[in-house]
Amino acid sequence: MSDSPISQPLVPVFDGHNDTLLKLEMREQGGRARSFFDESTEDHIDLSRARKGGFAGGLFAMFVPSVRSQAEIRAIPNSDPRHFGRLSQPDALDYTLRMMARAFRLEQQAPEAIRICRSSRDIRDAMAAGQLVMVLHIEGAEAIDPDFVALDVLHAAGLRSIGPVWSRRNIFSDGVPMAFPSSPDTGDGLTDLGRDLVRRCNRMGLLIDLSHITEKGFWDVARLSERPLIASHSNAHAICPTARNLTDRQLDAIAESKGLVGINFHVAFLREDGRHDADTALETIIRHADHLISRLGEDHVGLGSDFDGCVVPRAIGDVGGLPALMEAFRKAGYGEDLIARIAWRNWLGVIESSGL
Repeated sequence: MSDSPISQPLVPVFDGHNDTLLKLEMREQGGRARSFFDESTEDHIDLSRARKGGFAGGLFAMFVPSVRSQAEIRAIPNSDPRHFGRLSQPDALDYTLRMMARAFRLEQQAPEAIRICRSSRDIRDAMAAGQLVMVLHIEGAEAIDPDFVALDVLHAAGLRSIGPVWSRRNIFSDGVPMAFPSSPDTGDGLTDLGRDLVRRCNRMGLLIDLSHITEKGFWDVARLSERPLIASHSNAHAICPTARNLTDRQLDAIAESKGLVGINFHVAFLREDGRHDADTALETIIRHADHLISRLGEDHVGLGSDFDGCVVPRAIGDVGGLPALMEAFRKAGYGEDLIARIAWRNWLGVIESSGL
């Protein structure tokens, strides 16, 4: 994280995506548990660094990896097919419940500091009270059964956002691979069950996240959904041609729906060369922001860091380094009102317009 002093007051950041619940769960299961409340030099988010960086919270993902053993993770490369292996629904549900229970326990340990939010009003109230906002999100719907029993129960417990697919096929859709260079048009779209899932989410008021879905799946959701289209942690394909980024045509559809794209901090989704290089200048994020604003308008671009799930630019480092990004926006000529919109106001606006 950058140690350079930032003279401006902290800008609150409502973030569209992090994998912190997964990191905490995997650390505990691997015998290397850490407290979320104590400042750490590991991972990207804890409560202490969040306060230092102005991190107000956001969507906390519950992602179930195909490989969970620390020994296996260290031994096999990120591109290994084992990382993209299909999961059974009972296994995925069990692991999702573990992460959801972890979120509830954090709130119970410090209700004055953390709040699980189930509505836009909850989010505004928590931010006003200085509480860390947690909106529970499922990344990849493997935990959901074909009869949608688990969806009903998880929603009643507090789930408010779902990505139908991660970068592996499930019963609802194909997902895009982590391929560079590549179009996002890499596989099939929604299955019949996937279409049912979209309709149910619309009725229940669940946000639908289009990050990780194939281009065919994107257009299937766009045709079916009555809500604004949201890609919580994706960037501009025109700048970085990875399958995980959005084409201009997709961006135009999101703009037409009055949806939102959250800028992903993962360096391989930012750089023109797709390299996993932490020495990536913050100006690269600005380039994506400029392009997204040109296609979506100033009210439909936010942040979707992917903290605890990616390699972030060294100049940010972790959640405590968010002020360095705000300063980069200022140096690029962004005014304080636009910075506030990108940092938090646009996310709150799209959540409200989605009926949450």
